[in-house]
Amino acid sequence: MKKTLIFSLLVLALGAITASAQPMQKMTPEMLWKLGRYGSGILTPDGKTVIYSVTNYNMTNNKGEPNLFSVPVNGGTPQQLTNEPGSKAILKIDAATGRVTYWYDGRIWQMNSDGSNLAMLTTNQQDDFDNIRISPDSKKIMYTRDVQVQKILAKDRYPDLPKANAYVITDLNFRHWDTWSGGKFSHIFLADYDNGKITNEKDIMHGEAFDVPQKPSGGLEDLIFSQDSKSVIYVCKKKSGKDYALSTNTELYQYNIETGDTRNITQGMNGYDTQPAYNNKGNQIAWLSMKEDGYEADKNDIIIRELKPGSPRVNLTAAWDESINAFTFSKDDSKIFFLAVHNGTEQLFSVDTKSPDASAKSIVQITKGQWDVTNIIGQSGNKLIVTRTDMNHAAEVYSVDLTSGSMQKLSEINDKFYNRIAMGKVDERHTKTSDGKDMLSWVIYPPDFDPAKKYPTLLFCQGGPQSALSQGYSFRWNFQLMAANGYIIIAPNRRGMPGHGVEWNKQISGDWGGQAIQDYLSAIDDISTEAFVDKERLGCVGASYGGYSVYMLAGVHNGRFKTFIAHDGLFDLKSWYGTTEELWFANKDIGGNYWDKTNIKAQRSYAKFNPSNFVDKWNTPIMVVQGGKDYRVPNEQGLQAFQAAQLKGIKSKFLFLPDENHWVLKPQNAMVWQREFYDWLKETL
Repeated sequence: MKKTLIFSLLVLALGAITASAQPMQKMTPEMLWKLGRYGSGILTPDGKTVIYSVTNYNMTNNKGEPNLFSVPVNGGTPQQLTNEPGSKAILKIDAATGRVTYWYDGRIWQMNSDGSNLAMLTTNQQDDFDNIRISPDSKKIMYTRDVQVQKILAKDRYPDLPKANAYVITDLNFRHWDTWSGGKFSHIFLADYDNGKITNEKDIMHGEAFDVPQKPSGGLEDLIFSQDSKSVIYVCKKKSGKDYALSTNTELYQYNIETGDTRNITQGMNGYDTQPAYNNKGNQIAWLSMKEDGYEADKNDIIIRELKPGSPRVNLTAAWDESINAFTFSKDDSKIFFLAVHNGTEQLFSVDTKSPDASAKSIVQITKGQWDVTNIIGQSGNKLIVTRTDMNHAAEVYSVDLTSGSMQKLSEINDKFYNRIAMGKVDERHTKTSDGKDMLSWVIYPPDFDPAKKYPTLLFCQGGPQSALSQGYSFRWNFQLMAANGYIIIAPNRRGMPGHGVEWNKQISGDWGGQAIQDYLSAIDDISTEAFVDKERLGCVGASYGGYSVYMLAGVHNGRFKTFIAHDGLFDLKSWYGTTEELWFANKDIGGNYWDKTNIKAQRSYAKFNPSNFVDKWNTPIMVVQGGKDYRVPNEQGLQAFQAAQLKGIKSKFLFLPDENHWVLKPQNAMVWQREFYDWLKETL
């Protein structure tokens, strides 16, 4: 017996030594697409358990497969609750029984919080339901569904021509993001609900030609029940045609369930008003608000007001020099916890709700570190449950100690993968810009970095242009994967990035090809002073405004770069203005249309900041990527850039993705993107 035990222990020890001796792997595109992706999460009413969704992608089926998991708030082994393909959304967790109600396969289901005792509550499949909520008193259900409001398609206008394929258009906003308008709009429906039975359905938007949620990125946060279940608040931009295309003015509307009356509770507030939330007592409401109509990257503030008629609106973050991304009330309603990018990372903060301090002294930073806190799930005692990412790790669930700011990892979504992947170091680098400002850049090194060697280096140009470049994790522009392929990456927080004060963020509007482009050149010149950077092998890559930056730099880089990759970039501002759909963006950031010769700001953009004006100086290999359903930066932009390069005899490649929009969402298309991206770099750099 003793010999057997000794032998078993020896085998285990040798196995551990062998496992630890195995070389770490480097990230590949195939491994990247095997990672699980956190979706959404909710706390059980007792605050003891987190239930969250994870999507894994099936490359063969070319789609994602979400499932639900749970983990104790105090730590423990995560448990998988569901195991079948198809989207799932948690609707409610009963405080008394702990039963979890969720939506799957067009029906409502219930199970215990450990996944047992599964029951299907509704038998009729409802595939057209979306954005579903059950009221706090469990007597009402709310959901959205597309409704035919206008006759735009020829077959709707002329029933005797059912095979006609034509659109009859008389106003703007005839296509948006990746979809042509066929006259249908997403409406809110309200119905009686009794343990899965849905009756007395009503369209509370009364046939209006408006959408809820807001397209393209709005979701469940656009519609909420009041705490007393007597009303609904929803986000809507009740504008149409040219007015819609020129404005960002969304409003919050309150619908009284008993009377059927609807009132605008943000009347007079001209910018985006989004993410409404009631406090726990139900006597206050807060939301995020921007001041300026037509400016989608304006400062986002937290506004709060009492529900009593005539109560004033209070801006809790007016004196704070950053913009808010998301928020939630504390359990006792004395604070609001919020997320904001600050100094290159997204962190958790709090602000008092009782007696707001105009000097912003009541704002406290809770977390600090080289990571992004990306989502708030809920509060459990002195802990806040959140998700966290960094440039080497996709989102995982964490708890935050609200006193110390310390964080404990709860989920294990991708531990099996990351435990065998070699990670590259990520450093801050600070550069003096051409106008004497301090600029933060992130520098990502190969996993086996040796400072005695020389490495090809990529300048990464971020999109937006007012999108943060913090410690986020991208499944396409993945810095870990770039570094694993042997590249150093420098990612500058150039002009226009949030997290460095409102003024820094604003400076890019009307100056796309000005200081921001100089910031890029300052960053690549600075990193090129390092002995480990091969100055003869510099590349430049980016998408959206980052793609614009690539096209612009191709004409002004003065021989710095050996290769370029531009994805869905703006190549010619005149043709772009004539085909893009959200014209408020073009009017704010470019300055307006090209035919008004008295508009100095716009004329400056079209003359000095238009990449197509500098094609005569192009002389460097370039790869162009274009999504066929991208109506924000339409097809002609990529087509013109590639055609110009070809006609100039420049080595070039065109990757066209007919069924993708501004992103690449289908797994196999994404794999093609990755393979062509790295093939091009190997070939040209």
